[in-house]
Amino acid sequence: MPLPLSADLSSRHTRVRRTLDVLNLDALVITNTTNIRYLSNHAGSAGILVVTADAMHLLIDFRYEEAARTLQASSSACPSLRTWPVPASYDEALLSCLTEIGATRVGFEAAHVTVARHDWLVRSAAARGQGMTFRSTERVVEALRVVKDAAETAMLRESAGRLTKVASTAVRAVRAGVTERAVAAVIEAAMREAGYERQAFDTIVASGPNAALPHYRAGDRILEAGDVVVLDFGGVLDGYCCDLTRTVSVGTPTADALRVHQAVRDAQQAAIAAVRPGVAASAVDAAARTVLEARGLGQAFGHGTGHGLGLDVHEEPRVTRPQPDVQPTLLEAGMVFTVEPGAYLPGWGGVRIEDDVLVTENGCEVLTSVPYDLLPLTH
Repeated sequence: MPLPLSADLSSRHTRVRRTLDVLNLDALVITNTTNIRYLSNHAGSAGILVVTADAMHLLIDFRYEEAARTLQASSSACPSLRTWPVPASYDEALLSCLTEIGATRVGFEAAHVTVARHDWLVRSAAARGQGMTFRSTERVVEALRVVKDAAETAMLRESAGRLTKVASTAVRAVRAGVTERAVAAVIEAAMREAGYERQAFDTIVASGPNAALPHYRAGDRILEAGDVVVLDFGGVLDGYCCDLTRTVSVGTPTADALRVHQAVRDAQQAAIAAVRPGVAASAVDAAARTVLEARGLGQAFGHGTGHGLGLDVHEEPRVTRPQPDVQPTLLEAGMVFTVEPGAYLPGWGGVRIEDDVLVTENGCEVLTSVPYDLLPLTH
């Protein structure tokens, strides 16, 4: 799929520049590479973007100069972009840029700048007599990224949709006598075949008692008949992440496996049914948690119900319990996040079921399309 168009970027620029006015800043320094990509389409592993009222200043080194020229000649060019060379140090180049454009009130991303880097910038600017002040900012770009625009929605829908074929391959790979790591390798090969540029995270294949560990990674354990196996995987397509979990049984499932699987499935459906604009994200979490508590599995569900998806696999909104002294997040049309309740019983195993959803004007759209009747699975 194509990159966001210039018009998409222009809309994002308008919104971030409103924040410059509110914060009374001459410039906002963006160092987080994901935020740089969101505002400019520059997808390099290094770079700095300086946002001002009339331009986007992209600082890049030699490795990215040709790619930047090609991008600027396309329909996805970044509006009002000015590129700045980085012959040696990015921070030295940043001070030179800020000096030349006359910025004195400079904001920076507090969550993405180390104390050491901040101190160096302050000292170096003072030593040059520049009269710059550096102000910390929080979530300026992240707050914009929470609600996806049309271009992002299209990419996320395509990314999630391609998981259907991958899931089918994944399930066929699950059988007694193979290792968790071998199943993971099949899944990852299927993801490459489906066109994903990379994995969104390390693939989880958790069998038997390992399934009680929510963030377990595929290991050397050999799958056995009767095992419950959690399969959690996701890919990145044109920068946008998807995430899916299904739980299957090797051979005929036990009565406990069927009971826990049904409880988690019902909890997930209750949570999805609660998704609509204006609802607190914590209410979606509560819908899932209430079902599991009623089935005697409340203590077995120890994590949040979901997390945002986009250019990062874990971003806002967080779908979890209410947090003291934290304003509740109200869902808005355009938000995309996972719904993934689970139940984990040490010594036995666990079940997790996860789908990706888009909040719509009247409810939500489930972006992933993979059958739930994968348990029981027999070979």
